[in-house]
Amino acid sequence: MLAANATEPITSAGHAQLGIAVLVGIAVLTVLISKFKLHAFLALTIGSLVLGTVAGAAPEKVISAFTTGLGNTVAGVGVLIALGSILGKLLADSGGADQIVDTILAKADRRAMPWAMALIAGIIGLPLFFEVGIVLLIPVVLLVARRGNHSLLRIGIPALAGLSVMHGLVPPHPGPLAAIDAVDADLGVTLALGVLVAVPTLVIAGPLFSRYAARWVDLAPPETMIGAAAADAPGEGPARRPSFGATIATVLLPVVLMLIKALVEIVVDDPEDSVQRVTDVIGEPLIALLAAVLVGLFTLGRAAGLDRARISRTVETSLTPIAGVLLIVGAGGGFKQTLIDIGVGRMILDISQDWNVSALLLGWLIAVAIRLATGSATVATISAAGLVAPLAADMSTTHTALLVLAIGAGSLFFSHLNDAGFWLVKEYFGMSVGQTLKTWSLMETVISVVSLVFVLLLSLII
Repeated sequence: MLAANATEPITSAGHAQLGIAVLVGIAVLTVLISKFKLHAFLALTIGSLVLGTVAGAAPEKVISAFTTGLGNTVAGVGVLIALGSILGKLLADSGGADQIVDTILAKADRRAMPWAMALIAGIIGLPLFFEVGIVLLIPVVLLVARRGNHSLLRIGIPALAGLSVMHGLVPPHPGPLAAIDAVDADLGVTLALGVLVAVPTLVIAGPLFSRYAARWVDLAPPETMIGAAAADAPGEGPARRPSFGATIATVLLPVVLMLIKALVEIVVDDPEDSVQRVTDVIGEPLIALLAAVLVGLFTLGRAAGLDRARISRTVETSLTPIAGVLLIVGAGGGFKQTLIDIGVGRMILDISQDWNVSALLLGWLIAVAIRLATGSATVATISAAGLVAPLAADMSTTHTALLVLAIGAGSLFFSHLNDAGFWLVKEYFGMSVGQTLKTWSLMETVISVVSLVFVLLLSLII
């Protein structure tokens, strides 16, 4: 992982010029993504060059800073994103995701159904990207609401909250991974604290908030989408499903291995101890996720009756959709490194010494501003992490992890018309723009604010 760059800045610009450069750089990002609908990878690349130029840095040094940040970020998190994508695809293609859904729903009565949907989304959301999770879960949400005569949002909001909370707060999702890399946080500790914050946040923003959302917008499942959900079922399904226990064990394996590593480091705290040396290896994110993928080939793929050729195709097709994600994360790393190298990090460090604002709140506020401007949670997370990374230099391990969570919380604030997720939810649920703002957008805001509150409370305790 990358520590904050402590070398001399590549420009001698003063605080005023650097502040203008940051505002111009973020403004360019906002206009390119929101108005011109340019891909975030290109927008971040152009924004980084504009940022460095306005700050007065030599073009060759700006290019070097951007490419260095891009390369280091992809090297740090690219393999983890790829392994997470493979595990998620195995879960989907083997029928393991369906097995989790059907098993939990079979044991849930009508009153418990919103809680069951939150649980399903939380479990499935661990290895799956947000968009993939929506595609998997929305047909289930629609059918459950129809068959049980539930309000669509009473069932749908808990599912959306589960996916969104995991996406914003819990690695190995791209945003949290990139923030961990930027501020040099411990992944195991961040994962443990992320889960600790995510659970109560999901309860409040999911089943509890859905009671009010269902009153404000009372929707029946749209007939057209139910038909589409049935028609979208893949023709090449598995011969059988893996067992519920094996599926859950496989999904949670990397989480357990990374948590064991973090726990042993706290309890033993001796790098020469043989137990800690073993857990340091098996709990390394790369090894933990690789182990889960290898186990999943058997507990998910082979258990579902998939032959070697079919498993190979599953792995191959899982990597294609993440190309764009890797480029966005990499370009975000380049943007972050440009911010650091021109001296913005040092500027914020100098200025914040005179502010009576905690680094956690500052990170959240910056992420909120970029999220509202660009609509991208990943761009908001990476950019905010790059700006506040120097503040993490003197933080403890736990507080550095909490800084990552505060930034992740800010990146989820008030999804609106410039966010692709907003339109995805609107179309699937058959809502108007106003209805989507009153439900989905407000739910995202609840997640952001509630998770920040829990992060700040934890910062007072640990």
